[in-house]
Amino acid sequence: MTRKYLMIAAGGTGGHMFPAQALAEAMLRKGWRVRLSTDARGARYTGGFPHTTEITQVSSATFARGGVLAKAMVAPRIAAGIASTAMQMRRDRPDVVVGFGGYPSIPALAAATLLRLPRMIHEQNGVLGRVNQVFARRVACVACGVWPTDLPEGAQGVHVGNPVRAAVLERAGAAYIPPGPYPMSILVMGGSQGARILSDVVPGAIAALPEELRQYIRVAHQARDEDGARVSEFYAAHGIDAEVEPFFHDVPRRMSEAQLVISRAGASSVADISVIGRPSILIPYAAATGDHQTANARALTGANAAILIPERALDSAALAEQIVAVLTNPDAALQMANAALSAGAPDATERLVGLVEQLAEKETP
Repeated sequence: MTRKYLMIAAGGTGGHMFPAQALAEAMLRKGWRVRLSTDARGARYTGGFPHTTEITQVSSATFARGGVLAKAMVAPRIAAGIASTAMQMRRDRPDVVVGFGGYPSIPALAAATLLRLPRMIHEQNGVLGRVNQVFARRVACVACGVWPTDLPEGAQGVHVGNPVRAAVLERAGAAYIPPGPYPMSILVMGGSQGARILSDVVPGAIAALPEELRQYIRVAHQARDEDGARVSEFYAAHGIDAEVEPFFHDVPRRMSEAQLVISRAGASSVADISVIGRPSILIPYAAATGDHQTANARALTGANAAILIPERALDSAALAEQIVAVLTNPDAALQMANAALSAGAPDATERLVGLVEQLAEKETP
């Protein structure tokens, strides 16, 4: 019997790729064949995908970066990607195509639309990304990570939550050690965009903590390559135990061991925090489309599981005050951890799998 075949299309950021990875893991366990369609940037995130996932790099581009010449080449590159993907789909027809957003998902979704293949998209944020806006009315449904999601008229939305990787699910609801007079961990995550402000502000906030608290702090700080050296030097100069890396491959472990997470409010980060269950201080990326990171944070802030600091109000003194508030109040910190769990959707992957299986059983116009 021929195995069913799922094509996943996702752009080159962790926010798109991590839920795509979660779906790939689940469908492979169910015996499906899985192919990921992405670009060279997205390929950097494929190390965590199961080795049986087929990886295809496609031609795509974005109008958001580059000069005049680069922008002039966007349309031809996307058209080439659509043509090559459509030819591939004619030879090797997917049973379902699922897009997770980002420009590299355009070729697969456009080709699936032209060939009238069963297709759907998953939107991680409370506001549709640009690519998902284009396809929202051209797919069977929009699986929504945040509810409610602002959808265009005629689009069918289904709330599933944001799938998290198997490594996160393995630590779902991990026991939380409240802060106290012993080594405490702070995990700092800036996401793939806009991390610089965290590198500018967080080290100073940690340094400004009272000595009786700071002596117990150890920091794991995810910083851009261009910021890493100065951040490391600052921590070292102030006697703060810190690991600074551009990317942590073991975020689930580090998060489960943390007393506090300081993070952007990207959809995948919020999902990980809620499934593992940790107190957090969230700083939404001010330039995010439609201010979607503030929308992402509402589930945690509304449950009193997180403290939100708008980017315009962020400085070292304000952040230090909030860190002190969490780490000097163990009962409140434990309540925040439990509240985060109440906002989580650990079954999001199962819900998404169900939609994929339903779609495979019917023809989509």
